[in-house]
Amino acid sequence: MHIIRDEDDIRQGLAALVELDPRLRQIVLEAGPVPLRLREPGFEGLAHIIVSQVVSRASADAIWGRMMARLGRVTAEAYAGQEPDAWRVFGLSRIKADTLARVADAVVEGRIDLHSLSTEHPEKALSELTSIKGIGPWTAEVYLMFCGGHADVFPVGDVALQAAVGMAFGHEVRPLPKLLAREAAVWAPWRSVAARLFWAYYAVKTRRDALPID
Repeated sequence: MHIIRDEDDIRQGLAALVELDPRLRQIVLEAGPVPLRLREPGFEGLAHIIVSQVVSRASADAIWGRMMARLGRVTAEAYAGQEPDAWRVFGLSRIKADTLARVADAVVEGRIDLHSLSTEHPEKALSELTSIKGIGPWTAEVYLMFCGGHADVFPVGDVALQAAVGMAFGHEVRPLPKLLAREAAVWAPWRSVAARLFWAYYAVKTRRDALPID
């Protein structure tokens, strides 16, 4: 199993992808630099992904800043030790606060080891993460890609990826997850690099950064 750790792994993945699917050669040329953007595995990385979902980057940064100001380092222990209404001070929604609390409790109680997910098979790691209420497939997949370094994950539910693949291959409508999964199957075992490539392609074509981690 490949683990992405640095820019060399991205370059290796891109080289393999254009051999697996020659259509991607032009996409690589048009997309330009493909960002790595790895975070350390653990509660902080997963918490940042959860905080950043469905809000603007400015809002996510503001919430994260308040969390860091109050907690210092955003650890499972620190979050679990907060008063029940601390989420109001942070500016979190109740749903996100409850999800973070469940993740923090699971980590503190030893029911999940977020660091060890880097070495597990993606399907098993995804199953462990999504067993926590509030963690959906997209959140789990993005965590495995950008914190765990998994090289063969493709978040088919990501709207920007759907749009990017649709633009790249001339689909009249944005491909839905089932079709996108079939399209992405040929890019194994480098689907995480393919996803990064299409996010970069999307950014060039729309002038909007849709990469789900900064």
